Amino acid sequence: MDPAAPCSDASTPIGTSAIVYCEGQFGEQDGKTANGLVRHSERYEILSVIDSLQAGVDAGSFLDGTPKGIPVLADLAEAIAHAGHVPDYLICGVAPADGLLSAEQRVVLLDGIARGMHIINGLHEFLNDDAEFVAASLLAGVTITDIRRPKEKKDLHLFSGRIFDVTCPRIAVLGTDGAIGKRTTATLLVQALNARGIRAVMVGTGQTTLIQGGRYGVALDALVPQFCSGEVENQVVAAFEGEDPDVIVVEGQGALSHPAYLTSAHILRGSRPAGVIVQHAPKRKVLGDFPMVPMPSVASEVDLIEAFADTRVIGVTVNHEHMTDREIGAAIDEIELELGVPATDPLTRPLDQLVEMVLLSFPELEATSASSSR
Repeated sequence: MDPAAPCSDASTPIGTSAIVYCEGQFGEQDGKTANGLVRHSERYEILSVIDSLQAGVDAGSFLDGTPKGIPVLADLAEAIAHAGHVPDYLICGVAPADGLLSAEQRVVLLDGIARGMHIINGLHEFLNDDAEFVAASLLAGVTITDIRRPKEKKDLHLFSGRIFDVTCPRIAVLGTDGAIGKRTTATLLVQALNARGIRAVMVGTGQTTLIQGGRYGVALDALVPQFCSGEVENQVVAAFEGEDPDVIVVEGQGALSHPAYLTSAHILRGSRPAGVIVQHAPKRKVLGDFPMVPMPSVASEVDLIEAFADTRVIGVTVNHEHMTDREIGAAIDEIELELGVPATDPLTRPLDQLVEMVLLSFPELEATSASSSR
């Protein structure tokens, strides 16, 4: 059985309509699952986001200034009324550092179950292990899917060395903190490369990418550490063998320098990237959820990555939180001058700049692009 599969006896829903619950966190660091689903979702049709603090805005306009036709609404009742029917899914769109539900969040998810909605849960707290949720789902005839539930240990992979058989370049998108935009940048990069005729595939390493519908990936922070590098390697190999891509983009997690999140080390070891893009938020002063720890400089993170792994940083992407357009431009110029690598903001600058960042270090991909356009 798929480790993320629902454990109730209810039939699997055939629809894809979904409401994303993100009370008090939409647009914030701990709302990253909801933020990601508004920006990109292959698996679910996102109808609305629940957050009473931001109710009344368009979710896309609020995040990036581009309307998505996804309203932010005050509560579940309003979201269902807006849909005109009970949607198939209620997705837990919050991602707190401790991975646990609050009492208020439990009430809302249980209400969704009672109304006949299937639950998608990306937290460390597995709701299929919670007697109240199991009983409620059985009574309502719905499923609960715990995205982060790992496979049985007998099915996990140790590092095997099969990564050395992967002949296309791998590019890891790492960062200087958690919830800083690595997944968004990786997703945009894959889309932009494919649009240029370069066959790119993404390997996800977190729960949000899996919820979005990523074909290759694993919720890395839910695994026993001994298997983390091997599971990353296994997913990269699967993507290589299954898609025959020109390049594989690997989503990063946390930061290599982060005191709490150690998954960047496993990503570097397991995927053995030929290049790394570092995502940085110039205006962020302390680590998200860890305000006692100052943010590292992008230069120190680059040095650490290149000392830790046999790779090179090929560029920097800017998270523009709390920045004006002029400040974004100045930050890009400063990074390029200091580090001698290209920099861009994938959300406010042309995506061609992100593609050119890759082509500058991997010019052989340019030939791939040219041949595919003939």
